Amino acid sequence: MLYLTRKIGESVVINDEIEVTVVDIRGKSIKLGFTFPETATVLRREIYERIQEENRAAAAGSEVLAEAFGGKGGKTPSPRGPGGGGEDGEDR
Repeated sequence: MLYLTRKIGESVVINDEIEVTVVDIRGKSIKLGFTFPETATVLRREIYERIQEENRAAAAGSEVLAEAFGGKGGKTPSPRGPGGGGEDGEDR
């Protein structure tokens, strides 16, 4: 981990496109300003970790479903059962 000392108004630049500026310091709180490309995603750590956990849970759930329907890579059963109806979804 990199540790830096910055004063109000001072910045650091990351990968030529992300700038982090110290905006304010009050007691133990520091207000930071970020300038970054629109394509970048910025999340607070606790939100990022929650999303990662939800993704892991969803992936585990889809693996359970895949195993229940014949394992990974198998064909997904038709919601209409064997035969599944015509190409347009209507029985013929």
